Amino acid sequence: MALLLLLAVILLVPSQALAMTTERASASPNDSSLRQVIGGQPTRITWVGTVAKGEQVTGITLYFPDGSNLTDKTYVKVTEMVMDDPVHPLRNEPKYTEDLTDEHLTLVFSTPIRSNNQLYIEIYYFCLPEAAGEYYITGNYSNDSGKTYELEPHTNAITVIAITMTQKLVNFMEDQEWVKVWNSVLFLRVFLNPSWVVASVPVLFLGWLRSLMLVGIGFPLAIPIGLGVSFLRMSRFPPFRVISSVWVNIIRGTPLFLQIYIAFFGLPLLGIFIADYTKAVLVLAMNSSAYLAEIFRAGIQSINKGQFEAANSLGMNSYQTMFFVIIPQTVRRVLPTMTSEFILLYKDTSLLAAVGVMEQMNFAKSLVNTAGTMTPYMVAAGYYLLVTLPLIRVISILEKKLGASEGYSEQPGGSKSSKTKRVGIFKTIAPISAVDAEQPIGITPEQHDSM
Repeated sequence: MALLLLLAVILLVPSQALAMTTERASASPNDSSLRQVIGGQPTRITWVGTVAKGEQVTGITLYFPDGSNLTDKTYVKVTEMVMDDPVHPLRNEPKYTEDLTDEHLTLVFSTPIRSNNQLYIEIYYFCLPEAAGEYYITGNYSNDSGKTYELEPHTNAITVIAITMTQKLVNFMEDQEWVKVWNSVLFLRVFLNPSWVVASVPVLFLGWLRSLMLVGIGFPLAIPIGLGVSFLRMSRFPPFRVISSVWVNIIRGTPLFLQIYIAFFGLPLLGIFIADYTKAVLVLAMNSSAYLAEIFRAGIQSINKGQFEAANSLGMNSYQTMFFVIIPQTVRRVLPTMTSEFILLYKDTSLLAAVGVMEQMNFAKSLVNTAGTMTPYMVAAGYYLLVTLPLIRVISILEKKLGASEGYSEQPGGSKSSKTKRVGIFKTIAPISAVDAEQPIGITPEQHDSM
């Protein structure tokens, strides 16, 4: 009796071996510039199934997630992979009738798909639901005996991300006719795509602020460190000079990129764990301090020794002389060079993108991975210029004022060839013409007495 029941179950319930198995169900963007599947955007659906041994499939139906929809470009491509030789399978395009809607795709084959062969179904320009989430494609198939069975669901879900305001803005821009004409030039489309210029500006603004924060904290921190190292470089004690010289030469002689890697990957190996942004500020400050130390040392040593002697004659000790007489003059002289160092350090913050610090260049890199165009990098360059160009102008003005304070200035008439040099309490007028050149340079004793 038990054997009869078992035989009845076997006959009534289809064997699991007699099934069409789903090998893969995936989705990828139709737009090659994108890297992720965005809800509501044209997507290419790929479904792959294998016909089980002993079966022939005459029809198949795939059910799409709720909220999916077609576009005016949607079309289906079906390929049968003949697996007689698994190493070199043959491609066959079966004949079929098609019923495609927003909810399902039904294919009825004129010639059944043979046993062991693989069936590839690709649906182009198909939109998955706009809501972010994980979606599955289900379905059923019919065999040559006229029976219908459910497809085994695929194990990997199709991950869909929600459409962002950036992508909506890009879509709007790309529909504009002038943008289409502009992007018809390959170079302009890759480096200056208008859609991604507009989309990148607000996204990179946060990265720009973070880069300014890093250099805004790191550079002021480097100033006292660099000043202290410059004092050690000029110390009377040889050990101080040696230690400071080694520090300056090592920092200036090795790439900042290497120093960043040591800080981010070397310190944890020593058991030193510091937050990423703190490490970024410290490594920038240490690198800049070595350059500032040489700038300060050169500035201090450029001050005339008479300034020291004059301060001593007024009863000032060496510390008072340094901080109240020498350093104020040094700062004025080195200010243009310090501004140049600030610009270099600001641009060097881009190297932090290599270790995952979310600064301006890393924001641009993330957009490039999404957009498939170099335009976000060009927008990032614009943000760098927004800071560097005004500072370069400031350097030029400071250098002119410094030159004027050192004894050279243009005459009120604005002639660049007419210059005045101040020597002590006297003035000498530089010749501005051949006639003037024949006159004696300087002033007479009578003129001096009348001053």
